[in-house]
Amino acid sequence: MTILEDVKQAVQRRQSNFFSAKPPPAVDISHQVLLYVEGLSVSFDGFKALNNLNLYINDGELRCLIGANGAGKTTLMDVITGKTHPDTGHVYFGQTIDLLGKSESEIAQLGIGRKFQKPTVFEEQSVLANLELAMKVNKSIISTLWAKLSPSELDWISQVLEIIGLKSQYRMLAGALSHGQKQWLEIGMLLIADPRLMLVDEPVAGMTAQETERTAELLTSLAGDRTVVVVEHDMEFVRSIAKTVTVLHQGSVLAEGSMSDVQNNPAVIEVYLGEED
Repeated sequence: MTILEDVKQAVQRRQSNFFSAKPPPAVDISHQVLLYVEGLSVSFDGFKALNNLNLYINDGELRCLIGANGAGKTTLMDVITGKTHPDTGHVYFGQTIDLLGKSESEIAQLGIGRKFQKPTVFEEQSVLANLELAMKVNKSIISTLWAKLSPSELDWISQVLEIIGLKSQYRMLAGALSHGQKQWLEIGMLLIADPRLMLVDEPVAGMTAQETERTAELLTSLAGDRTVVVVEHDMEFVRSIAKTVTVLHQGSVLAEGSMSDVQNNPAVIEVYLGEED
């Protein structure tokens, strides 16, 4: 039995042909910028988590965000995905879509997906079932009872299994995967919804050197067709994947450029990287 045939049997209960989500609106990237963050400030009980932050992410790029705990990285992702509303500022997806006026679910439907640091896979379900559950379709009771995926969706699941390197583990329970494999599965669960912008939080925390190398290859392969923003503390990993690095400090951009540029920036050396390099 082929993987595609097995997928067909596993997803008979879905019917996305009739209950699929509406396609997201077109995103205006005529200036090559996918994400605009301007003048963003967020305060919590007097503490400024973000302080007049400006950030621009180009369409198709892989951008790394670095900074110590409390620099504003998580708060920035919270604002982009609609979890936190800022005190001031603007966040646009392309030139015309104002994210601050939208709910978390509306932002997800626009094509913005987020992976948190800790894997949140369904451990009692198979790798295949996890991807099926994450498929971007209507999750109503009716669609769950009568669900059946289209041939193109079945093919997409097979492609994602190949991309994340878990094709041979597709029947395995997610709980039996290694830590690195769980991270890859969650990236697959994010990817299966076909996001335009992927926000990935500390993807290599706790990984072996081999898993870290594979993750670098995976994220690099995703950029171009989609935009990937990675928050990470592992500087060696950042060096291996980043063309552009943004350094956050006290809620603002401290420096931005190539890894070499920021590594040799005196302010960055003082605050984050130390003098050993």
